Amino acid sequence: MAYYLGIDGGGTKTRCVLGDETMVLATAMSGGSNIVRLGETQAKEALHAAVRQVCVTANISPAQISAICIGAAGAARPEIAAKTRTILVELISEIAPEITLTRIEVVGDMTIALEAAFGAGPGVIAIAGTGSIVYGRDAAGRIARAGGWGFAISDEGSGHWIGRRAISALLGAHDQGLETALTAMILQAWKLTTLGELVQQANSTPPPDFPRLFPIVLRAADEGDPIAGDLLTDAGAKLGSLAATVVRRLAPHAPSAALPGSTLPVAMTGSVFRQSPHVRQVFYNTLQTALPGLDVRQEIVDPIEGALARARAAQ
Repeated sequence: MAYYLGIDGGGTKTRCVLGDETMVLATAMSGGSNIVRLGETQAKEALHAAVRQVCVTANISPAQISAICIGAAGAARPEIAAKTRTILVELISEIAPEITLTRIEVVGDMTIALEAAFGAGPGVIAIAGTGSIVYGRDAAGRIARAGGWGFAISDEGSGHWIGRRAISALLGAHDQGLETALTAMILQAWKLTTLGELVQQANSTPPPDFPRLFPIVLRAADEGDPIAGDLLTDAGAKLGSLAATVVRRLAPHAPSAALPGSTLPVAMTGSVFRQSPHVRQVFYNTLQTALPGLDVRQEIVDPIEGALARARAAQ
């Protein structure tokens, strides 16, 4: 029997799904495996743990896997793809040195998300998790992207972006003598007692884990904090603007005020979209204002399905 492995290697978690030709046999999850963000050592530990776990659950050896497809943030860069491939080859070699697994496909996380949303067809996928990017393909196979240039300078609307902006927002509120629930919540989350300690922590090198502040922003917004609510509104608007940019690039001759909804559908994926109905709604509204009639899918796409589909297609 042939076994296929799909991997979604994110900045916060790594997900694996193992299947045969038609069925999903096992799933597993481990920590983040984004090499750019976390380094090779941590990425290797997370990938090895997830692959071993899914194989134990399915009662097979990693050496029995026929093909692997991994979608990882940053893997569109050849050097990152090569390092990721090496990590997976090393795992197989440890188990069965005599086996050479050649069918390992390493692609960017946006590639497996686009596959999960639209298969080989046209469409635009907006990803907002630890990082963010909007990526699309038209009917002729032309590709366009916007955003996703890294957490320090881009990744608008992502968990990292929201977390970092939450610190800026609470400090701005402090400067104006305003109150926000974010201050006490973040101090508690970081186990700090003063604003001075928070500033020092936020400016530390390497930077703190800003994406973990996203759930705090969600909670504060749900409790009616206007500053937290504004952060989520801004995130949805930024993501919607990026998606509109990609749609316009792929459909440059369509009138901006009347793009047919069937021309280039848009889908969403990632923890920010999944956990925040408000971000989803603002994203949708922003796109409908920019491009009335655009087909914006409401279902949240699961990229791991795209990774498994690509692994199966590699036979």
